[in-house]
Amino acid sequence: MDPARIVDEFPAPSHRGAQEQALVDIRDAFAAGNDVVLVRAPTGSGKSLLARAICGAAATVEESRPRDATDAYYTTPQVSQLDDVAADSLLDDFQVIRGKRNYTCILNGEEETPVNQAPCARQRGFDCSVKHRCPYYSARAIASNRRIAAMTLAYFMQTAGSDVFRKRDVVVVDEAHGLAEWAEMYATIDLTPRTVPVWDDLRVPAVADAEDPLERTVRFADALVGVCENAKDDLLAKNELSPDEAARRDRLQELVSELKWFVDDARDPQSPTTWVVDQPDGAGTSLSIKPLDPARYLKHTVWDRGNRFALLSATILNKEAFCRGVGLNPARVALVDVPHTFPLEHRPLFDVTQGKMTYDHRDETVPKIARLLVRLMAEHPDEKGLVHCHSYSIQERLHERLAGMGVGARVRAHGRDDRNDALDAWKASSKPTLFLSVKMEEALDLKGDLCRWQVLCKAPYLNTSDSRVARRLEDGQWSWYHRAALRTVIQACGRVVRAPDDHGATYLADSSLLDLFDRARSDLPPWFREQVDAMRSPALPDFDPAAALAGVDATPTPGRVDRSSRSASTSATSTTNSSGSSTPSRASRSSPSTSASSTGGDRDDRHPLSDVWGE
Repeated sequence: MDPARIVDEFPAPSHRGAQEQALVDIRDAFAAGNDVVLVRAPTGSGKSLLARAICGAAATVEESRPRDATDAYYTTPQVSQLDDVAADSLLDDFQVIRGKRNYTCILNGEEETPVNQAPCARQRGFDCSVKHRCPYYSARAIASNRRIAAMTLAYFMQTAGSDVFRKRDVVVVDEAHGLAEWAEMYATIDLTPRTVPVWDDLRVPAVADAEDPLERTVRFADALVGVCENAKDDLLAKNELSPDEAARRDRLQELVSELKWFVDDARDPQSPTTWVVDQPDGAGTSLSIKPLDPARYLKHTVWDRGNRFALLSATILNKEAFCRGVGLNPARVALVDVPHTFPLEHRPLFDVTQGKMTYDHRDETVPKIARLLVRLMAEHPDEKGLVHCHSYSIQERLHERLAGMGVGARVRAHGRDDRNDALDAWKASSKPTLFLSVKMEEALDLKGDLCRWQVLCKAPYLNTSDSRVARRLEDGQWSWYHRAALRTVIQACGRVVRAPDDHGATYLADSSLLDLFDRARSDLPPWFREQVDAMRSPALPDFDPAAALAGVDATPTPGRVDRSSRSASTSATSTTNSSGSSTPSRASRSSPSTSASSTGGDRDDRHPLSDVWGE
């Protein structure tokens, strides 16, 4: 890497905000000998352009020895972020590659078949006459030979050990704040009737009742490997498979790799990984095998893939804690802070807290928040709004309350299966509707009139019934717990203000959010601390459903809330002081396996890293 090239490799004709100084600071951090540079840049600061400049400083083939790593990778956990990169003309030298199921076969009669289910994946010894023109293999070949290959973090992790995507000189990870959590999610092994094709042939023990639950799980996993290999071999013996059989074979192969990795790691006394097992319903039922702090896993799938790394995010809140979580030595890591250049008055926080949204207080607080939303709709009659509901349970309760209050014509929502379609429909609509969202705090660009106001109706603390969370809290890791929630809040606040001339209001409805700001104050980025300190309580209109519908000309259907729509403009008037201050397949660990490539919200029927490996 030549850090001196970073400034000149910036792809835009001019700089915006603090980009010019950020480039200088990043250059100097690498020039000082740091292997990793954390770039903490707020939403809207143009991180993708900074990423391109860093990638451009990678060693080239012409200036390197044959055995030296050259070129760069750009990767992000968020599929939507990769889509944005692919559509940006300033980043046209990013060669995007996705998993097999994102491409369709071009053979006659197979034009609607994804490549992972094409004849080459179904027939033994199949010799494809048009492989050189196959959309997937062509894209993979191009990406493997371009200076900058761009892919999801799932695909990147899955291709560890691949001869096609070898080690490169520079790796840039965008939206890197959740790197440890993504690794934990991808390294988690869920054994359920849906994920284990041979489930009906198993006798699943009650591992929690064993004297050593982990060792009992290891023995079960070891035995399961044999069952899966036998079933896979039976399929491999066939000359031709149906699409369903091909999917079953691939899942068995993936599962074998997952389980072998777990067994080897759990029995390795030198491994830093702590494994926990959940099986809430006892013998014969599903179980989940989860790693804590999978530093070894990240070493193989990420840190061994490059010489220098740039990790970009708005919410890397604590350098030392982040480094511990991902297995980095803080002494070899530099932090570059990029200031926020959006006017403070364009990104206000408002204290409209209605009480606590903890489980014990929710019955009392949800009706108050529903009434608050009606008042906010009246405050913003011609502007679109978004509610971060945190869970589908809260979403459904608010949904029903608002419909019962007669404002259903202005409310939209989504389910687990139609979240993308519902979101797109809301964004495409010009009506000033309110969208009830779940888990959309990140990677959502609601610039301009797409949304002018949003509500955080619950402090996004992690679920304490999750064994990993419970284990960490037993160990006293409360600072980690608060940082995780704070990170999600800051990400959410960035959804509606995307440029210096953009503006949008964020309303805080859960009083626990104010407590969170106090507890995690030392971890607040300076620019977000300014927002918190400037927070006020607004003067809102009285509760009036008719006023809330003033900007909507549709007539609501009684008891039903429509599921589509999106657009807006805002700024509430402050008056009084406030009271407050994106799974890699485990195959990448050892041997190739065929699996999926995209990383998204809810996990697919198949693992998100399938369809990456394989010829």
